[in-house]
Amino acid sequence: MSRIGVFVCHCGHNIAGTVDVKTVVEQLQRNGDVAFAIDYKYMCSDPGQQLIRESIEKYQLDGVVVAACSPAMHESTFRRTVSTAGLNGFRCESANIREQVSWVHQQDKEAATHKAVEITTSIVEKVKRNESLEPLILPLTHRSLVIGGGIAGMQAALDIADAGYPVILVERTAQLGGRMAELSGSYLNFQAAPDLLEKKIHQVLSHPNIQTLLNAEVVSLSGYVGNFHVKVNQNTQLEEAPVIPLDQTQPLTFSFEVGAVVVATGWQPYNRSRLPEYGGADIPDVVDGLTFEKMLRQGGPVRRPSDGKIAREVVFVQCAGSRDPEHGVSYCSKVCCMYVAKQAMMYKERVADGQAYVFYIDIRSAGKNYDEYVQRAMTDYGVLYLRGKVSRIFREGDQTLVWGSDTLTGRAVEIGADLVVLATPMLPSDGSVELGQLLHISTDKYGFFNEAHPKLRPVETLTAGIYLAGVAQGPKDIPETVSQASGAAAKVLQLFSKDEMTASPLVASVIEELCAACGACVKVCPYGAREIHPIWNYATVNAALCQGCGACVVACPNKASQVHNWRVEQIMGMVDVLVKNLVL
Repeated sequence: MSRIGVFVCHCGHNIAGTVDVKTVVEQLQRNGDVAFAIDYKYMCSDPGQQLIRESIEKYQLDGVVVAACSPAMHESTFRRTVSTAGLNGFRCESANIREQVSWVHQQDKEAATHKAVEITTSIVEKVKRNESLEPLILPLTHRSLVIGGGIAGMQAALDIADAGYPVILVERTAQLGGRMAELSGSYLNFQAAPDLLEKKIHQVLSHPNIQTLLNAEVVSLSGYVGNFHVKVNQNTQLEEAPVIPLDQTQPLTFSFEVGAVVVATGWQPYNRSRLPEYGGADIPDVVDGLTFEKMLRQGGPVRRPSDGKIAREVVFVQCAGSRDPEHGVSYCSKVCCMYVAKQAMMYKERVADGQAYVFYIDIRSAGKNYDEYVQRAMTDYGVLYLRGKVSRIFREGDQTLVWGSDTLTGRAVEIGADLVVLATPMLPSDGSVELGQLLHISTDKYGFFNEAHPKLRPVETLTAGIYLAGVAQGPKDIPETVSQASGAAAKVLQLFSKDEMTASPLVASVIEELCAACGACVKVCPYGAREIHPIWNYATVNAALCQGCGACVVACPNKASQVHNWRVEQIMGMVDVLVKNLVL
């Protein structure tokens, strides 16, 4: 007979407001394997954890079930708690009665309470058969790879290198800086971008811990967190100013052992030819935001590309292809409202007697001093904002006509413009899907890399040891990009803070006597963690690569594959308890 302790958390009113926690405790106390059961307001608090430790010692518990929030929130917390009390951490499990019960059954408290009892009872049945496991100890290579030499990649590389760890920085173009190098200035501070970027590039190139490879691309990656093997190809024939001198005997393919990877591949502009209603790419005086940045970088008055005349009337069109699932992309690129305000003000500084118009759907200026900045464009620079969509842009004579509407006045608007600037969407960098397949990380339907969790793990991927920085993960501006790059670097430094790496032992295993070496598990493993032993002829598991997904368990016809603490007999025991309660 087991001696399991059950601790039911109120989570303030999150659980106790819907679930009758006293009834849950009373029902669990009737279970023959439960030696002690109690409820407490906040189990994750210091007093709550102390209650668990004291109960383990007082009642000689050999297992613990905490009925509380999602295991993703505090299961690791509770496992550390029971470990300090002398009980193996993997003899502790969480029963999710918040997200799976109280939050989804707020209108039926009786049903919620009954479901909470059933879920907790099933976890008690699981803990009875849990193995006492120890974390896996793995070697760790204290070197990182950063893919992408834009502001995100450079910031991540510098943060890691400044902590004393070597960094391989791979950039596929001939220079560092990324898209930021194409800007005429940054909003909030017109003159900051060029100077800041030049300093950042100099810091990277002169840093003793950073090895920079230009005109280079990652062509293969194998291994696992802490022990990746990377191959990089460098095209030296196209490289105008190589950062690392290469002699004739040095190969074009470089191999590196790295412990972590930061993906900072940036973005690319939207192709204007996909917007025929806005002239596509056929009207010379219709440009996108990046092209206008190059025009501003030249200094002097803004001149239209068609004939070089000074542009006296400039129309900015926001959301040109953004937030438009029928003709473009459905997402907001997040930066357009701000850089349009910047560009309009910089235009007015160069052409004082000119007029700037901005067509907008709504203004999204969320950030410190951002809204005030947009207001400055209107009040201090006289930029005319028109709330409405542009329906058509076409050439007539030496002018470009813009047809739109002003929804605030309810009138149609026609402007004869000298220049039209389209605020087009930010797209993921070309080749991001292929790179994701190579690195075994997923992308969304647009090609941006997916984070492991949007709230709890925003810079991590589902492949351990690979992190995201900048617009490669989704549209964002320079301050947010730099912040995320430093966040990714912090994750790398957290990994590198130990001499060895520990990993969860909740991975697959093979019962050798049952294995027929059919290879079914090898084919379905999404992490490449399985292979057939060449001599003993049975399936083996690379525990460092295995993520415990259980695909091999489903595929194995002999049930030779099992996941530690998620064995078939445990799952069937949980099902038996639920079915028994259903019958009763």
